Amino acid sequence: MPKTTKAKKKKVTKPKTKVISKIKKAATKASIKITKNYIPKDTEKYMCEKHKVYFRIKLNEWKKELVKANNEALYNGSMDDNSISADIVDQASSYTDKNVEMKAINRQIKLISEIDKALMRIRDDTYGYCLDTAEPIGLKRLMARPVAKYTIAAQEKHEKDEKVHADD
Repeated sequence: MPKTTKAKKKKVTKPKTKVISKIKKAATKASIKITKNYIPKDTEKYMCEKHKVYFRIKLNEWKKELVKANNEALYNGSMDDNSISADIVDQASSYTDKNVEMKAINRQIKLISEIDKALMRIRDDTYGYCLDTAEPIGLKRLMARPVAKYTIAAQEKHEKDEKVHADD
């Protein structure tokens, strides 16, 4: 007859308080809900959880629209026009149209990348603050350009620097 062994009982340990506090933080972040017509106000604390949820939703919706538009342009647009015309002017016109459409798609792809970076800044709690000066960018600027990384003054400085380097 085979020898039977008793299963050892595992000792149950309590999770550390740091883990519990992180779980509670995550739960409170997930529980914040805003209405569809909510607009961030200057009277609220800057970049409070409501603001972050609002901008996260806005950025995700914008990204979905861009992806949908790109897919439609690539699969349903004039990009599929493979017919070769005998007329050289028609060929040149078709080529130009496709080139313009591809440039627009490339711009949108870069914008999607900027949206992803903004979403990462929301997760890192750096969204809404200038990458150069760490000053608040401002709600009005973020409402107009949700992917803004700099305050207006810092953005102007960057653009001026780009112009100077482009002239060299």
